[in-house]
Amino acid sequence: MTDRDFKLQQIIEENPGIQFREIMRSSGLKNGVLSHYLGKLEKNGIIKVIRGPRQARFYPPRITEEESIVIKALRKQTPRDLLLALIKEDGLEFSQLVKEVGKSPSTVSLYLSKIVDDGLVEIKLVRLKKRYYIKAKELIDKLVEDYRPNSIEKPTSGFEDIINSL
Repeated sequence: MTDRDFKLQQIIEENPGIQFREIMRSSGLKNGVLSHYLGKLEKNGIIKVIRGPRQARFYPPRITEEESIVIKALRKQTPRDLLLALIKEDGLEFSQLVKEVGKSPSTVSLYLSKIVDDGLVEIKLVRLKKRYYIKAKELIDKLVEDYRPNSIEKPTSGFEDIINSL
């Protein structure tokens, strides 16, 4: 394993769920060179790549699919804030979640739908009102403790919220 391989593996170990551009920024490698090395690491089972519609995320091989879903949510500020609000007080109504995360209702709705679709949160009707509950509480608790995204992704999350709410 080369120094470059080791450096890339270390970046992914420290930042599970990291995206290609973030790896490019933190490693200083150019697109083609990085693609080559990541492909080699994936082929050798040293990293795991989960490809989505518009993005690929890179993980250490020990991360399960369920964990990768939670980590992906935790890497974005608004879904992370929603999950943390529900861990603090489960069974909140939509208006309470909007107040709790301090984002527009449309932004909260977008991310809340996503974490419901991902199976992290469920909706229950309580006295004719929708309430949101954490489904994978133990796993989310564990990953929130184990995993704190570093500053690499932070600058993009506010911009991403704006784009996604349009």
